[in-house]
Amino acid sequence: MPIPHPDAALLRALLVQHEDASGAWPALLWRAGDGWQMISSAVLGGGTGPRAWVLNAQVGHGYSRLDPDRHLAEIAQRHGMTGRGVGLMTAARVTEGAFATDGGVEALVTAGIGVCGWAADPTATAPATASTTRRTIAPPAATKPAPGRAAPVPGTVNIVVALPVALSPGAMVNAVATATEAKVQALLDAGFDASGTPTDAVCVAAREAGEEVPFCGPRSEWGSRLARAVHTATREAALRYRARRLS
Repeated sequence: MPIPHPDAALLRALLVQHEDASGAWPALLWRAGDGWQMISSAVLGGGTGPRAWVLNAQVGHGYSRLDPDRHLAEIAQRHGMTGRGVGLMTAARVTEGAFATDGGVEALVTAGIGVCGWAADPTATAPATASTTRRTIAPPAATKPAPGRAAPVPGTVNIVVALPVALSPGAMVNAVATATEAKVQALLDAGFDASGTPTDAVCVAAREAGEEVPFCGPRSEWGSRLARAVHTATREAALRYRARRLS
């Protein structure tokens, strides 16, 4: 994937490097700047509000830090990021990510699908140290896992989407749902019998200024564009993952 992608007008992510105990790793960093509202399920900067940057950091499969939020903040600070931002983490190869654009909406997706399944699988159990509702990768820095429990391994389909318009609060939530629906459709189209991985994360960025768009469902003007961009990028990232694993 060319980084930054030549078709990107908004989501011009840069490839940067960081180091941890297991070695040197790449990361994708989008210096969005001021004027953005974001909604995210990320471990760092999750929730809603103004955000100025997005970091998607690759780590090793043996990642063992119990403070991923602090780790992501440290990586961002080393690359000059200040203020509030969003930090995502993955064991997927971020250089195999995929970019897509549709009608002004841009999506950047990285996909690691080694551990995947259906969200409502009645036979599945939640990871011992991760909240399935908060989608965290590890316990908060102030807590420690119970004796005998290991920190879960990060995997993940990470989705970052940028829209050139402002969205109402309801439309922001709607955009997350639309992106998730498009992700599931893309995984099926890529041949995966799954709705995702246990640690998938999403970040939707919209402009602060301008008249707010009230809807972002899959049949709305901007929601349909978002869905197509996410579907294209997710399917391509998933196919790249499949091709490497089967080669």
